[in-house]
Amino acid sequence: MQQLRQESDAVLVKLYEEGNDEAFDILLERYQSAVFGYILTAVHDSDVANDIFQDTFMRVIMQIRNHRYTENGKFSGWVIRIAHNLIIDSARQNRVMLEIPDDSEKERMMNKAMPLTGNREMELHNELTYRTLTDMVARLPELQREVVQLRMYEHLSFKEIAEKTNCSINTALGRMRYAVINLRKMSANKDLTLVDCE
Repeated sequence: MQQLRQESDAVLVKLYEEGNDEAFDILLERYQSAVFGYILTAVHDSDVANDIFQDTFMRVIMQIRNHRYTENGKFSGWVIRIAHNLIIDSARQNRVMLEIPDDSEKERMMNKAMPLTGNREMELHNELTYRTLTDMVARLPELQREVVQLRMYEHLSFKEIAEKTNCSINTALGRMRYAVINLRKMSANKDLTLVDCE
């Protein structure tokens, strides 16, 4: 693991794409503070920021494992672009005003990030990714599946999910974390038997 920490983002992405989960853990460790900070600056609500942060890295996982990531600018900028798009989507759904970081700050963080939308090929890739994700979510253990479905289909916050499922926010977040772990494993090996980690 220590040796992996010396590798570039590009190498770590490639290793993760090939099934090395430790490589992803290092990428997450490198960028989670910056990405969460970016989201929180825009939404000014830690619960909403946590939701968007979880969704951002779920999309990162799916895009890489489904070979949808291409080197175009820095990895960090690509992740920030995903977070930015999810921030905008959340604001539209909840009809709230945003305070997006100014252009110079955004440009610095995004660093020529690859746009996620804009052409038919990318739309088809996104549709395929969504279908693949939906199929894998159906194979999750019940408690994990419930949390993911409430996030994906009902767009509930983790606070709302906790209330709806009669558990604490930490438990809801934990179930999502284990769901993401299982989704990562499934995307690497479609025949994997899932383990309910609770």
